[in-house]
Amino acid sequence: MALNFSDVQKKLCAALLNGPLSLETLAERTQMKHMDIQSEMKSLMQLKLVSLQGTPPLYVLKEEVMQEMKRRKGMEADDDNPFRVKIVIEVQGVEEELVKGQVDKILTNLKNEPFFNVYASTVEKVEKIEEKYSTFAEVNLSVRDFRALVRLMFFYGPASVEVIKPTKIEFTLDDFQNGLVDMTEMVHAYANYIMGILSRKKVEEFNTQFYAGVQKAHSLQPKLQSAPSSLPEDLPTI
Repeated sequence: MALNFSDVQKKLCAALLNGPLSLETLAERTQMKHMDIQSEMKSLMQLKLVSLQGTPPLYVLKEEVMQEMKRRKGMEADDDNPFRVKIVIEVQGVEEELVKGQVDKILTNLKNEPFFNVYASTVEKVEKIEEKYSTFAEVNLSVRDFRALVRLMFFYGPASVEVIKPTKIEFTLDDFQNGLVDMTEMVHAYANYIMGILSRKKVEEFNTQFYAGVQKAHSLQPKLQSAPSSLPEDLPTI
């Protein structure tokens, strides 16, 4: 899995982008306590991303880390996409080579989409779990708008999503409307596909389990002073 760094570690690495710094200088530039810096730097040194060199000792950012941070900063300067997310996409299959080929295809498609800018991607080693081969890709990317975010979720089916920025999200009316329309069309397409491959009995079992889950989630919500709402009797079934 790709390494995840805390905001403090990112702050320290950014301070080292322009060259080696002493503990005292790092403390002045980051407004952090010496002991906190030493603790974070110890973790980064264990990962072989930072080293301590010279006399007096200076913290030095590894060259490959420095180049990667500069590359990403350059991308950010030219990137107008308002949303930045980190997603994990899992791929499974009965043949190892098919799994490798599929994950490569997914990453290629993401990089070729005009709606996304891929900052970084890592792929885990394929492992055999029982009768299937499995791997996952972690992708850091920016997204053009809400409609593109809907596309990302439905077409690529990430197993998890972490929103990196912004802390406050705003949509235009057209963007929000178009995203909801796309979402509706995709949900109906999936429903029609399921109807085509499942027997009526299986569909009924699915609906029973699904609505039982909805009712349970509804019962766990705090009760309001007004009369409790109930699920409509004419909920659509697939």
